[in-house]
Amino acid sequence: MSDKVNWYPGHMAKATRQIKEKLNLVDVVIELRDARLPESSANPQLQDLLADQPVITLLTKADLARQSVTDRWLDYFGDNILVVSPETGQGLKNLKNKLKEYYQEVKAARKEKGLNSRKLRAMVVGLPNVGKSTLINKLAGGSRAKTGRKPGVTRGQQWVKVSKEAELLDTPGLLWPDIKDKEHGYKLAICGMIRPEIIDYELLGCKLIEYLVDLNPEVLKERYNLVQLAGHSYDLLADLGRNRGCLMSGGKVDRERAARILLQEFQDGTLGPVSLEEPPPEKPDAMPEEA
Repeated sequence: MSDKVNWYPGHMAKATRQIKEKLNLVDVVIELRDARLPESSANPQLQDLLADQPVITLLTKADLARQSVTDRWLDYFGDNILVVSPETGQGLKNLKNKLKEYYQEVKAARKEKGLNSRKLRAMVVGLPNVGKSTLINKLAGGSRAKTGRKPGVTRGQQWVKVSKEAELLDTPGLLWPDIKDKEHGYKLAICGMIRPEIIDYELLGCKLIEYLVDLNPEVLKERYNLVQLAGHSYDLLADLGRNRGCLMSGGKVDRERAARILLQEFQDGTLGPVSLEEPPPEKPDAMPEEA
């Protein structure tokens, strides 16, 4: 693999332009990041676009991340971030309260200017498959926004009413034109934010094994009947595939099939909560405006 991951379809360039055009229509932006990798799932292009906007930053899929590591991320970011898991309902009450606070601020500001009250307008942004549409549907109490397991399901913008006080603008998942840190690219693909075939299933399976050997070796052993974890991850992937019956004619192991199983079971939580990133020792110099 090269030092860069390139996956920037034409619709993403168009969506970036549309987001920039719509920013002046919204009162607040809700930025979603994956709780398993809060650093890698922060789009630097979006950070630049949102520099002058009030932002509520959410760590999503919190049920798939280790709580102790997520707690450390919260301490690292301070008060500028919320943790949510739309699938379980975790953190949604805190988000609704935050939206109500912004609604009251907008209502008061418009009243002072002699304008009629209106709903709070919030734009939801983030990487592909980070959970934007799932979050919106949970807040709205129904299937209003299109969702899917693969990245890139949402291709256009759509307004969704989620309460009497607020409506949200769902936007397509956005990657930046090139991901210079290839480890970030691996992690994003492992978590389903880049299509695995863009990189390589076998390579991603090997990288995930390397991460799990460090982060959760026992579940790797128990789930896939691996006696020991010494040796190259390529060989461990073969052992995993052999134990799961991923065999081709002649008894050769189908490593791609084994990698697909491993990636799927990681993404759906079968391997338990795993955090692929831990916070740096020093806090950031600046974060988005207070949520």
